[in-house]
Parts: sequence; C-alpha cells; structure tokens
Amino acid sequence: MATWLPAIGKNEPVTTPAASALPSIGAVVLSQGTRMAELIRCLDGLRSQVGIDLDILVVGNGWVPEGIGDGLRTLALAENLGIPEGRNVGAAAVRGELICFIDDDAWIDDPHLLARMAHAFTLRPEIGSVQPHVCDEHGTTMRRWVPRWRTSDPDRPGPGFTIAECIFVVRREAFDGVGGWPGHFFYGHEGIDLTWRLWDAGWEVFYAGNLTAHHPATSPARHAVFYRHNARNRVWVARRNLPAAIVPVYLAAWILITIVRLAREPRALVTWGRGFVEGWRTYPGQRRPMSWSTVRHLARLGHPPIV
Repeated sequence: MATWLPAIGKNEPVTTPAASALPSIGAVVLSQGTRMAELIRCLDGLRSQVGIDLDILVVGNGWVPEGIGDGLRTLALAENLGIPEGRNVGAAAVRGELICFIDDDAWIDDPHLLARMAHAFTLRPEIGSVQPHVCDEHGTTMRRWVPRWRTSDPDRPGPGFTIAECIFVVRREAFDGVGGWPGHFFYGHEGIDLTWRLWDAGWEVFYAGNLTAHHPATSPARHAVFYRHNARNRVWVARRNLPAAIVPVYLAAWILITIVRLAREPRALVTWGRGFVEGWRTYPGQRRPMSWSTVRHLARLGHPPIV
C-alpha cells in the first residue's frame, strides 16, 4: 500500500491548465424541488467553480426542475426513484471523466474546491473517489460525515471506509466498473455499499479532510423511512458484499449498537427490528462478496468490515 498523499491544501494555488486539458467533471444535483433556496445556493456554488470543465445536471426526482436560472441542464423523472437510483440516472446523463454527486442542500464556498479534488485523482491514479471534509455553516462536523472510526480530527486526510453521499467526487471508470449505486436501496447505506465495492475492485477511497464543503447538521431520522431502511439496508449491504463468515459478526455488532442507541426509543427500536427482518426476507440484489484479501487490506488500514 502506497503512502497516502494529502489532497492539495486549501490555501495552495491551483495551476489552471489550458482549456483543452481542464479536468472534466459532471455534477449531478438530485432534487425533489422542496428546498428551492438551498438548491439555488448549491447551484451558485457549483457555477462559481474555476479550473475545471463542469457539466451541471439537475435531476428532478418526481419533479420538473424549474425556477433554477438559465444555462443549466435538467432532467425530470416522472416519479421519485429514490436517492441512489436517481443519482444513477443522472450519472448516465451527465458528461465528465469525474462525477460529483451533491445534495440540493449541500453547498460549496471555495471556488477552487472541485479543481483541488480533481487534482487528487491526478496525483494518485489508483484513487477511485474523493470526499471533502463536510461541516455545517457553523463549522460543526457530524460523526457520520467522517468516513472512519476515529472522528476526533476531521481535518486529517486519509483512507475512507464509507462515503458521506451529500458531496463527493468519483472517477467515472470506477463508478461504472462497480455497477454504480444500488438503486433498489431507495435511501440508506448506499454509500457503504459503493465504498466496499470500490475497495474490492482495487480502487482507493480517499478522504480529503483538508478540503471543506458544507451541509446542514440535520438528523437522518427526520426521514419517515429512516429506521426501517436503516435496518433493512444494513442487512442488504452485508448479504451483498461480505464473505458469509463475516455477515453474522457484522450484523450482531449492529444489533448491539442499535439496542444501545435506541434503548429509550422503543417505537423506533421496534421499527428498526421490523426492517431488520425485512432485510432477511427480501432480495438484497446481486451478491458479490468481497475477497478475503480485501478484508485483510481494510483491516490493515484500521477498519475491518465488521462494524
């Protein structure tokens, strides 16, 4: 394993290549049209990016994108296909060697951010995806946005073991090669699924902790389907991606963690339990268990796939 290189620092200059050599990035913004002010802020941040060839596509997930300004490409889906499948549709329609997925309530205030993230791919051809440090407008970073166990130093770059789907960039070759997002998940844990498949395919997942983007510090439990999908998709992730011997270990760990977390929320725990059972009774999608060499590799990096 090569030594991890930090992504280009936020205060370092970015040399802009000739127009014909600019990194090409397709930005997929998925929206249901329910957060228009936030969507406009997101798009303003994307349009401010320099040093890249950027194709912005707004995907209306059950919504016809309108009122978002001129000069942007849009794609309307007749119904809400869920987050991962909506992103898959957008990825197929946007152009670029790199794909930036960004939530409609996320935003960028550094005009060089995407150019700096693209530079990391140039430095390390084996990198499959790059995620910046995500914090809210007050600088607060939620633990779930830091893709490793040790979250006390979110500015520290290094390997990532999940993806904060609200904003990250992935190499199209890597994304297409592992089959994209698990569209049938609809919502929840699709970032873990994609991350594990990237590592297993030989790509590195990089956390650029010294580069910053923003997202409101909201609770995922605000979504009505959260507890059910959290449990169901957790089982699906394990059944799809882990060697058979690890599946019970991984799921047992999450049962214990969830019981501790939801001990004072019995209704949420019951809903979670029903989702867990649903995960066993329903088809998780094509099973492609990671190799034992990938398990050992992740363990050497400090994050075995058991939690």
